[in-house]
Amino acid sequence: MLAGAMEQKNKIHPHKFTLWVGIGSILMMFAGLTSAYIIKRNQVNWETFELPVAFWWSTGAILASSITLFLALRSFKERQVHRYRMLLISTLVLGLLFIVLQIVGFANIWAQGITFTGSVSYSFLYTIVGLHALHVLGGIIALIVMLFKAYSAKVRNYSVVPVELINTYWHFVDILWIYLLAFLIFIR
Repeated sequence: MLAGAMEQKNKIHPHKFTLWVGIGSILMMFAGLTSAYIIKRNQVNWETFELPVAFWWSTGAILASSITLFLALRSFKERQVHRYRMLLISTLVLGLLFIVLQIVGFANIWAQGITFTGSVSYSFLYTIVGLHALHVLGGIIALIVMLFKAYSAKVRNYSVVPVELINTYWHFVDILWIYLLAFLIFIR
């Protein structure tokens, strides 16, 4: 009996496994995009660009959101429901702020005449940063679902798995943004 319980404890939850497969796929996509960027930047018509200040502010927002979500997980585990809810709301607001600041950054880039059709380097910028923003938007949708569950009177299941899943995904898109920002700064 004890050996069966230990074997079950060492298995990864199916949802966590699926999330890690998805994260691996996303990593491969961004690895391909950044590799193509490196190869293409050696072309004659490659143009460099400055990243807007709004991207730095958005970095602060997404880093802060990772902290609030980490604290939300801790609050959930400690069964501090009110604090958990408030931290989820804070994470959601910071995630939305990240998206808004990304839009502001893109508006600044567009105002400088850096468009999709201007250069292949600009197309890479829009594609890489835009795809990341879409992944953050997916995380925001998951946060909204978590908030509905946190405030629902019908849901009485106190499973930590969904909260751990959103934590893993959110921290992943946070780290991915740091990588992409550093990549765009240093590999021009």
